[in-house]
Amino acid sequence: MRHKSFLLAIALLCCLPAFSQVGELRNNWAIGVHGGVNLNKVSFTSDVRVKEKMQVAPACGIMVRYLSEKYFAMLCALQVEVNYSQKGWLEDPDGNPYTYERKMHYLDVPFLVHLAYGKEERGVQVFLNLGPQVSFLVKEKEIYGGQWQDFPYEQHGKLADRSVDYGLTGGAGMEVRTGIGHFQIEGRYYFGLNDFYNNSKRDYFSRSAHSTISVRLAYLFDITK
Repeated sequence: MRHKSFLLAIALLCCLPAFSQVGELRNNWAIGVHGGVNLNKVSFTSDVRVKEKMQVAPACGIMVRYLSEKYFAMLCALQVEVNYSQKGWLEDPDGNPYTYERKMHYLDVPFLVHLAYGKEERGVQVFLNLGPQVSFLVKEKEIYGGQWQDFPYEQHGKLADRSVDYGLTGGAGMEVRTGIGHFQIEGRYYFGLNDFYNNSKRDYFSRSAHSTISVRLAYLFDITK
């Protein structure tokens, strides 16, 4: 079911240009950069519950946006990004004398439908981004503290079995359009559909997927209008 949801999102994204050519055509390319923070957790399902706290981690990247048309008051665009994103989890000691954190460094590539409402030239817009995302694990690091040797768990010392992640992402925000470029603030949520540990019946974890809330600031400038 998770694989089908991801494929359906890709299919809808690919079909959007074919169904959207009914408004006022545009040909606006813009590129930009962004930076912000991730609030990470991992959805673990196993015999022993993994107690977690929210992990705060950095994220940054570049984006390319193509505005293809204006349909009534709605501006319709496609947006592709390449992002560095730190994910993982931070365990809650719950009174035990240890700390444990896993830092997982990914390259994220989201393919987004960008829908905006507001001033097309200078002014304020509100927008919505939705689409699938593919991620590639670059490296991961474990950070132990305290007497962790006395409290070993299955995930300690066990690196990811799968280096490719995928899921669905979406967010909303505000864009201020000025004569020197466009400034954005956005909140976004990523729901992982793939598990980074093997999940067969004989494996310890039946689910191990990322869940990330991100807050980001971005700057874009137009190449063509």
